[in-house]
Parts: sequence; structure tokens; C-alpha cells
Amino acid sequence: MLDDRTTAAPSPVVWPAAYPQGYAVVDVETTGLARDDRIVSAAVYRLDARGEVEDHWYTLVDPERDPGPVWIHGLTSEALEGAPLFHEVAEDFSARLADRVLVAHNAVFDWQMIAREYARAERRAPVRQRLCTIALSKELGLPLPNHKLESLAAHFGVVQRRAHHALDDARVLAEAFRPSLRAAAADSVRLPLQECRPLTEWRDGPAPRIGPQAAGGYGAPRPAHWRPSRRRPACPYPNPGRYEDGGRLVQGMRVAFSGDTSVERDLLEDRAAEAGLHVSTSLSRLTSLLVTNDPDAGTSKVLKARQYGTPVVDEAAFGQLLREVEPASQG
Repeated sequence: MLDDRTTAAPSPVVWPAAYPQGYAVVDVETTGLARDDRIVSAAVYRLDARGEVEDHWYTLVDPERDPGPVWIHGLTSEALEGAPLFHEVAEDFSARLADRVLVAHNAVFDWQMIAREYARAERRAPVRQRLCTIALSKELGLPLPNHKLESLAAHFGVVQRRAHHALDDARVLAEAFRPSLRAAAADSVRLPLQECRPLTEWRDGPAPRIGPQAAGGYGAPRPAHWRPSRRRPACPYPNPGRYEDGGRLVQGMRVAFSGDTSVERDLLEDRAAEAGLHVSTSLSRLTSLLVTNDPDAGTSKVLKARQYGTPVVDEAAFGQLLREVEPASQG
């Protein structure tokens, strides 16, 4: 029996058996944010099951085009001269991703860029799951003022030396992920893991111009793997109303999607329909929920969601909600 002068030693963390056995913390810098943009640099920190650093890797990549926002990533055409093409580093990249969960800050973006580069190289990234540190910070309820990497780093006292340099961003994220992972393990938090579906093909090609504002004035090429939306059977359930934050989806709710998704859009919509949700191609006052990974985008759906007060969640949160859709009311 301990008296009031004795301090008990803290109990060791019982590590959840279901947690992954290793992680690859990744950051890529790119020529832009569009589907046809390219990677200009990439970094990977490999971590063991408990978040300890094993090694790290960094490479420049020749994007075969203008490097884009040099004022952000600092990589000029001169700096990239002589850099390897992506297909020349794909094998090294794969060796560092294999059998690990890909971890990134806003992981859907990094995964999309990586998957497209592999598809162009006629290869597949050896990644089956990803973990977004934004989603993890939400699961942990971290008191962050926003979801920027610098805020997460400041919360854990990690010093950032070169923002938007892939190697330093990956280091910062690895150092912030380790205490996040330990906090999750200590409370047996279910990690917000998401499936990674590699692209099976990719072909950049010209597309009709769609106007200077929509196309950015450049007649941007549209990848050939885009497919038109498919007509689905009508949802058999009545619309129960809007999704409420912190609640559950209910069969019959009208769900709209906007912007890029890491899971192929038609597959994501299929999952929603199979769960009993009404997949809508437009957004109205009747829409229950908008799913988007870029809530600050100026798309018509995002703007209407703001106008109507429609709830908005990202793809990772929607994936979690799909696991427990409430049956439609029988009344």
C-alpha cells in the first residue's frame, strides 16, 4: 500500500495489437495542385511500429515541365536540371513505401500525386493504406488553431527549419507524428486509416478548351481515365434531413461530392449508394452533406454549401461515417 509520500511510476503504454507495424512519413513538392501537375521533390522518413525513425530518403525529380510555384518550394528549372525522372526513382521510392502505412499531412493530396506518377511510369505504388495527420489530430482532439503543419509542429514543440522543403517537412511531420501515435495508443484510439487504390492506367492528353476561367487560361489537359458519371437506381429511402456534426449518417440522406478524391469517385459514390444514401450530382437546400477535401475551393458546390449552411466533411471523415450508417426510419 502506498502512502501519500510515494509516487507510483506511470504505467507503460499497452500498444494496440491492431496498429500497423511500420510507417512511411511522406512529403512531396509539386508543380501545382491539378491532376496533371507533377512532383518536383519527394522525401520519406521510415518509422517503426512505435514511430521511431529508422532512416530517411530524399530526391529531386525532373517534372518534365515548368517547376511551377518556385516562390513556395524554391526549386527552379536550373536546380532541377539533371534531376532523375520519376520512373528512374520509382524503384527506390517503392523500397521505402513497401509494407508500410503512408503518413502525410493532408494525405489525400500526397497520395494522389504519388499514385498518378506511378501510373504514368506504368507501375503501382506498394501502398495499401494511408493515415492523414490532420484526421489523427481531430481524433485526438488536439487544441490546434488550424490544421496547418506549422500548428501541429508548434503543439509538439517541433522546430521547422525549411518550410515547403520536402525533406524538412517530412522530418517535422515524423517528429510530430510520434507523440500523436503514442497518445493514440495510450487511449486505444482507432487510427483513421484509409484505403489507397492505385491508378491502373494514366494517359495525359489534350481536351477541348473549357473557357479561360475554368481552365486557368491554358486549356488544361484532362486525363483520359476520367469517366462520365453513371446513372444509379433511385434511392428507396426518404430524405431524413441534414447530417448533424458528431452524429451518424442516416439512410436516405442526400450526399454530394466536390473536387478530387483519393478513392475513385465512382467507387466512393457506389459505396455511398450501397449504404442507402442518395448520391446527388448537384447541391441544393435539400442536400444533407457535402464531401470535399478542399472546403476553401471556389467551386459552385462549395459556394452553395456556404450559402445554404450545408454541413461539410472531408473524404476521411466520410469514410468513417460510412462504417455506421443508421437504418432509415420505419415509421
